[in-house]
Amino acid sequence: MAAARDRTENRCLGVILAGGASRRMGGGDKALADLGGRPLLAHVIARFQPQVTRLILNANGPPQRFSQFGLPVVPDLDGRALGPLAGLLAAMEWAARTDPALTAIAAVTSDVPFLPPDLVSRLAVAAGSGVAIAVSSGRRHPTIGLWPLALKADIAAALARDDLSVNAFASRHSAVEVSFPFSETDGAMIDPFFNANTPDDLAEARRIVAHAM
Repeated sequence: MAAARDRTENRCLGVILAGGASRRMGGGDKALADLGGRPLLAHVIARFQPQVTRLILNANGPPQRFSQFGLPVVPDLDGRALGPLAGLLAAMEWAARTDPALTAIAAVTSDVPFLPPDLVSRLAVAAGSGVAIAVSSGRRHPTIGLWPLALKADIAAALARDDLSVNAFASRHSAVEVSFPFSETDGAMIDPFFNANTPDDLAEARRIVAHAM
């Protein structure tokens, strides 16, 4: 089992989906918001990068704003910012062009600073050759999951007919749900997929990080 898991991870491209408009945060790049003296995105990278072979950002607009992270910035293919499904397709196209040995995409969003260290390995074991998505406290997180590159044409077809829901796409492809437990920080139980979507969420993340330091 462990050997099979390692082989799967070694063929996995990680993509951080940072292409949203951050409307609930009031606009701007929430990924660059300060969290404990570092950008929010830096926390995501620190937890996610060791779990994948290569890592890219999916983001639209000027890529220079992410230059401090030293990662390839891959925009949506048509520049229309159609959401996370378009980000997955952009990552799959990039993988096909740059490394034919890659067979799967592991995706997370740019606002989840408390990712579990075994995220990709557990998704890979559960997925087999299919799709696996993360679940916590009974809630599905379809933007946090593992997707085989074999689905590239299906994703392109869904986008072409404006079927943009990543959750619906995951369901159509019988995604396996992988449940992750909460973790304890400073006496509080923290959702591993806590996302800093609003100013109040960011304030709570700052409180968690401050007590953990």
